[in-house]
Amino acid sequence: MELRVLQYFLAVAREQNISAAAQSLHLTQPTLSRQLRELEDELGKQLLIRGSRKVTLTEDGMLLRRRAEEILDLVSRTEQEVMRPDEAVTGDVYIGTGETDGVRQLAQAAKRVQQAHPGVRFHIVSGDAVDVCERLDKGLLDFGVLLGDIDRTRYNYMALPMKDVWGVLMRCDSPLAGQATVSPEQLWDKPLILSRQADNKSGLYRWLGREPTQLHTVATYNLIYNASLMVDEGMGYAFTLDKLVNTESSNLCFRPLRPRLELGMHLVWKKSQVFSKAAALFLKELQTHLADEGES
Repeated sequence: MELRVLQYFLAVAREQNISAAAQSLHLTQPTLSRQLRELEDELGKQLLIRGSRKVTLTEDGMLLRRRAEEILDLVSRTEQEVMRPDEAVTGDVYIGTGETDGVRQLAQAAKRVQQAHPGVRFHIVSGDAVDVCERLDKGLLDFGVLLGDIDRTRYNYMALPMKDVWGVLMRCDSPLAGQATVSPEQLWDKPLILSRQADNKSGLYRWLGREPTQLHTVATYNLIYNASLMVDEGMGYAFTLDKLVNTESSNLCFRPLRPRLELGMHLVWKKSQVFSKAAALFLKELQTHLADEGES
């Protein structure tokens, strides 16, 4: 399977029309059609459903599109890193993370790197632990920020000093809004909105003292902004981390849990990871800054 043919396939998937894709690629339509059929023959799968005006992807075609995008992105990053001048520290650093105020520390380190080396660019990719680990394993990220437990057999890691505090996001007119904290038994009969991230929900269930089937879970989310809209509409109480939703001048408020429930966080990277100069510089800057803070 040639990279060139993958680029052809992605152009057709993007344009949803072979003629339009051929024009964008500066190919004749018969040439492009032949390349696509040879790709299907090579894989033994139908990738495209050809209509009179539009082509659509089959299930196998959608899978190939995702993988082709990842492959070509990785090839492009590798070429840029290898061809970069030795004396210059430039390039891209990719960091995957969930929603956490702890990203602020990473942003501070990134800013210091950019002040010294303006050619370094940072890309933050948001996702839950499953998304971040999948991208790490495929080499699409340099680093990931994971909350709670991590797989130490798969990743090198650095413990970050920040702690995220769990709490409940609710409407200000909620019966629990007048309290400074929220206890487990006060939520047993309430409609709950939970993060879809299964790795960290077990701690919540232990805190609640209930099995999932004993709770009234009305919705799940992976972006707290969307969950905050559900809370605002009166759907329920959302378990979330502190400092993610600005509740000033809004109908919502955040109340921490009692007993207190915290999540530690780690910066992780693949054990086989070979860092670019930019990524290595960022890691060194973060390590130095946190060490200095620990001594002060």
